Amino acid sequence: MVTVELVGEGSREVSVDGDTTYGDLLAPFEVSPHEVTLTVDGNPVPEDAPVDGTVERVRVVRLIKGG
Repeated sequence: MVTVELVGEGSREVSVDGDTTYGDLLAPFEVSPHEVTLTVDGNPVPEDAPVDGTVERVRVVRLIKGG
């Protein structure tokens, strides 16, 4: 299990297996990977990378929209 925190909107526990990518962790939040940045220990991670088995927490930050 990985704790996924969407900053300012709550956290969820997500099950992971060997095929789970960081982008897959967004499913409980119904956000597009294009709207957010995922970080582990303060470092950004690519959405298509497999989740490292040692990761316990992922932070998800919404990107600022302009216009």
